[in-house]
Amino acid sequence: MLNRWLFRHIDNSALVVFRIMFGFLITAEAWGAIFSGWVQKTLIDPPEFTFNFIGFEFLQPLPGNLMLWYYGLMGLFGVFVMLGFKYRFSIFCYGLMWAAVYLMQKSSYNNHYYLLMLLCIIMLFFPAHRWLSIDAQRNPEIRRISMPRWVWLVIVLQLWIVYTYASVAKLYPDWLDGTMPAILMKSKRDYWLVGEFLQQEWIRYVITWFGLIFDLLIIPLLLWRKTRLPAFLLAIFFHLFNSIIFQIGIFPYLSLAFIIFFFPTEKINRWFLRNKKPHYDKREIIVPSNKRVIIGILACWFIIQLSLPLRHWFFQDNVLWTEEGHRLSWRMMLRSKNGRSIFKVVEKGTTDTIYVSKNKYLSRKQQRAINSKPDMLWQFAQFLEKKYAEEGKKVEIYIDSKVSVNGRPYQTLIDPEVDMAKAKWTHFRHKDWILPSKNEE
Repeated sequence: MLNRWLFRHIDNSALVVFRIMFGFLITAEAWGAIFSGWVQKTLIDPPEFTFNFIGFEFLQPLPGNLMLWYYGLMGLFGVFVMLGFKYRFSIFCYGLMWAAVYLMQKSSYNNHYYLLMLLCIIMLFFPAHRWLSIDAQRNPEIRRISMPRWVWLVIVLQLWIVYTYASVAKLYPDWLDGTMPAILMKSKRDYWLVGEFLQQEWIRYVITWFGLIFDLLIIPLLLWRKTRLPAFLLAIFFHLFNSIIFQIGIFPYLSLAFIIFFFPTEKINRWFLRNKKPHYDKREIIVPSNKRVIIGILACWFIIQLSLPLRHWFFQDNVLWTEEGHRLSWRMMLRSKNGRSIFKVVEKGTTDTIYVSKNKYLSRKQQRAINSKPDMLWQFAQFLEKKYAEEGKKVEIYIDSKVSVNGRPYQTLIDPEVDMAKAKWTHFRHKDWILPSKNEE
């Protein structure tokens, strides 16, 4: 049974077409980041400090304008993926470079960036270059019109996890009563021609329930032949709406590209690959010699994918407040946080107090991000402690931090009595210097 599910060969047209779409989109993501100014604002302009993922401080932006060249090269690897030229090398290089930037900075954290990193890992192991590629043209021996079924299963299960967790995360009061959708739409009041229309009360309830139900059911609806076409049309509307209103890069189009895996081969070939010979299902099962390795890797991958989004339940207090377990968990557009913070530096052995000007060290983008994120507040305190140590000063650092979640009254986030220069960071335990939320989220 397991061999039939994993190693039975099916047509690879969907994978071939997706590789081309994926290559085009990751190229657009890299080169678009240059021309939109994102690289400049995020990786070049910050005057002195970068908020890495904790533990990856060794990853730092290249000096000067070299990050523009970095993204230019990354986009070139995307072109190679699209063309199927030195495919595995190209997707490996793009994935490595993308992961480095992802872990290098979190001022612009986005779940979609995390998904793209996962997809680069997945695509590295897929035989996506065996048709309609320069590699296959140069080496006809690698040409194939089929692939093992586990390739299709990995894509479908990964998508199912992403959408399902995104839906389940919405099952909390501020989403269900329309509070959060209303906040999202309020930020678009002056947007183009539809800003005022989006402020109508019924709109937020449509967004509330359509968003939740769409995420929960889209994969099952695409899998069932009778509901596939209407589900596809709904997906077009949903993702184009998100693209136009929220401007979230390539993700809506990447999501639409995935749908190619749900359509029958004959339609894919008719639309995209007219000259490709279809694979006739002969119920062919080819069990590779490394079967156990493949099964082991797939099992570990999905155990991790299922576990990471659940880890916030093992932390004290609400993830909306503490942020512990928020990242890598498909918690998308679930909260709006505003904050302000003051860093007070006291030199040991004196009564001298310095109130730090954050704009001396941080860009505007970083200043907006730091105020509501405990990990970033801690990181900046550690940075300040080292700066003063370089001047031969031993200091204590205290933070006055106020945060509002989803429009609620401001509360103190960080214990103002704790010397944050000495505070410890633990990845898997609650930080006691994060004060508890007084409001039920």
